[in-house]
Amino acid sequence: MTVKFSKDHEWIKLEGRDVAVVGITDYAQHALGDLVFIELPKVGATYNKGAHFAVVESVKTAAEVYTPVTGEVVAVNNVLENDFDLLKSDTEGWIAKFRITNTDELNGLMDEAAYKGYLKTVE
Repeated sequence: MTVKFSKDHEWIKLEGRDVAVVGITDYAQHALGDLVFIELPKVGATYNKGAHFAVVESVKTAAEVYTPVTGEVVAVNNVLENDFDLLKSDTEGWIAKFRITNTDELNGLMDEAAYKGYLKTVE
């Protein structure tokens, strides 16, 4: 599956049938600036689509990270707590992995072209 995007500037990529990897987009990272702290979710926690599951703090502000799908956290990227720059990595910049309970929710997200178009409306 290709990467999908939310209007809250999260990206999501399906891994297998029902596990998805979630992170924040380049746009969100640049808007935040230099990161100083990240609050990760707990493995086993469940979230409804649109709920905040993590907090990213920078020298400028704190931003909640919202889940683009409903599901249970099955893994967190604990390495981020000591290396915020990993969020900028395409392969290691994920925050959490979710076991999705409703894969139809992926249909409401944007593909890369639509997300780039959306960014033009918010900049």
